[in-house]
Parts: sequence; structure tokens; C-alpha cells
Amino acid sequence: MEERWSARLAERREQSLYRRRRVAGSPQGTRMEIDGKPLAVFCSNDYLGLANDARIASALKQGVDHWGSGSGAAHLVNGHSSAHQALEEELADWLGRDQALLFSTGYMANLGIIAGLLERGDQLFEDKLNHASLIDAGLLSAAQMHRYRHADMDSLKRQLDVHPDGMRMVVTDGVFSMDGDLALLAEMASICAGADALLVVDDAHGLGVLGTEGRGSIDQAGLSQQEVPVLMGTLGKAFGVTGAFVAGSGVLTETLIQQARSYIYTTAMPAALAEATRVSLGIVRDESWRRDRLHSLIERFRAGAGEIGLRLMPSRTPIQPILLGEADAAVAWSRRLEELGFLVTAIRPPTVPAGQARLRVTFSASHDEEQVDRLLDALSILQREFTA
Repeated sequence: MEERWSARLAERREQSLYRRRRVAGSPQGTRMEIDGKPLAVFCSNDYLGLANDARIASALKQGVDHWGSGSGAAHLVNGHSSAHQALEEELADWLGRDQALLFSTGYMANLGIIAGLLERGDQLFEDKLNHASLIDAGLLSAAQMHRYRHADMDSLKRQLDVHPDGMRMVVTDGVFSMDGDLALLAEMASICAGADALLVVDDAHGLGVLGTEGRGSIDQAGLSQQEVPVLMGTLGKAFGVTGAFVAGSGVLTETLIQQARSYIYTTAMPAALAEATRVSLGIVRDESWRRDRLHSLIERFRAGAGEIGLRLMPSRTPIQPILLGEADAAVAWSRRLEELGFLVTAIRPPTVPAGQARLRVTFSASHDEEQVDRLLDALSILQREFTA
């Protein structure tokens, strides 16, 4: 077995697909010590700059003082505290939904939704570019999975027409994590209503960033719980903490409590973390200037990138991919940027399709205009060096 593993690792290195962990020596921020080097960071999902917010850290410390460091058990044993309960109620209130249910991670929440709600004979329809957790959940479920072309509503309609049997569920990212584009949620909601299909949205990269009070891509599309019955959101991106939740009707959350194995058979997040997340939620709701600043920086970057001839994808979100094509090109650009003092991750297959390797530039409300301009200057150097 080890010989096979070693051969596979060697293949990855040869194909510029080998990944390695970096060691951070400082807290999250727009400037960090990475592998002992000071770097300007443009690859984090800390969209609102809350991962090192003193108010959230203080709430976490106070939570530990009161609740201790661990929850001790699953929610269904004795791990569900009044802090968890309060957070679920506040999330539901924020989103205008009946109830919310906490999960330990977004991956586990997606497994719970798809594997927990679908049965043998049911039909699952997923966008080709959905997050890996959604794809894996479909493979693990008892349902038959079908994948439609990315953001292609005609492709989705054809799939629904061809597979009319059983309960039908349509699942999409709200904001696609590698391209940064938005799902066509209003059109999808209409299609699902006409086909009697349940629409599920994973809004991991939209919550906190889009919509009124940061309510995400569903709110921005003007849709309600009735039109999008199942919403999954993560807390480790714009919220600056960790964990996830599912929000919808009381029947939905009660069904997940009874049937979602990834909820039933795992220890609850620490109550102290729930207390910290309650503070984070208040900041997300109240400090709209963070979203305003974030979108201003995005526009500044896109305008500057256009001036130097960079090939950006059509995204208006904090995810701004620079499409380079082959994996070795993406790795070369990423390494050169690091030499110039910037950390920008090279995204390669299988995370993205073959021939679509890229730099995934992401922005935070904690960045400033000078940092954006310096990144553009560095990218201009690379543009001359690699395309001359």
C-alpha cells in the first residue's frame, strides 16, 4: 500500500498538483507570518475581517470561563446548552426563518441535509461546480444523483423532465467558491416550484457579504423561506469563527435532528464558541460598513486588473479568480507572488476542472486601498514576466 501511495504522491508532484500545509505564526489578518515569512494575505475567507476581532475573542474567553472548553456530548445527549439554543434562535430571526439547527462544520451540515432527507428512489440534481461536500453528500445518499451544467437552467430543466420520479431535490451553491459567481436563484426557485422540487442553497460564501444585514445570496435575490426551503450557512468565513447551521421550517429542522447522522453522532460545538458566534452575528448585522468597504475594494481591484490586462472571471464577490489554465502556470504565479511578499493560493485540479487552474484572490474588509494597489503592482510584474 505504501508503494502505491508513494507512486501517487510522485505523480502529483510531477503534475504540479501536490499540496502542502503552511504554518502560520500569527493570528489571522491581512498581514501574517507564514512559514516564518511576513506576507500580505489575499487568500483567506475572512471576508469581514472578524477572525481576530477583539470583541469576539473576549466573548469566547468569557464563554470558556462560564461553560468550560468542551460541550461533552452530542446535542441529543447533554451537549445542547442554552448558548446553543440562543444562537439558533438568533440565526433564525436574522434570516427570517422558522428555525435554525447548528452543525459542527459545513461539510457535516451538507451531509446531514442530503443523506438525511433523501431516500432510495429519490432524485438529486446538483450544479457541476457545487462544493465538494455537496457532491460527496450526494454520493453517500441513497438517492440517484444527476449533475447539470454550471448555471445552465435549460440543462437543469431537461434533467428534471427526464427524472420525474420520487422526491426531487435541487442543490446549488449560492456563491460558487472557486469562480465567485452567483447562482441564478430567482430562476431556479421558479423552476423548482413548477417541478415540485425542493431547492437547497449552500450560502457559505454569501452570508455576511451579500444582502440586507448580510443575509446572503437568497436575500439579495429577494427570495423567502417558501421559495428556498433549505438554507445552509457556515460560520468560518464572514463570521470569523467556525461551525455551520441549517435554517428552514420547524419540520425540516426536527427531521434533521431525527435523521441526519452527521448531527446525531457528533459532539456539539463548545458552548463558549456559540457565545462568541452570537457576538459575531451582532457585528455582521450591525456593521454594514464592512460590506461597503469590501465591495469598494473589489471594484478597485477589478478596475485595476482590467487596466493591466488580467483575465478575471465575472465575479462581483470577494472571490476574484485569475484564470491561468495549466496547473504549473498557477503554481509559478503563486510562487513568484510569494517572492514579492504576497500569499495567493494556486487552485488546481481536482478542485477545478483540468485546464482551468487559477489564482484565487480573495478580499477582506480589513484590507486597505494601498494593499490592493500593491497587489496590482505585483500582478503587473508577473503579467510582464510570464506573458512576454
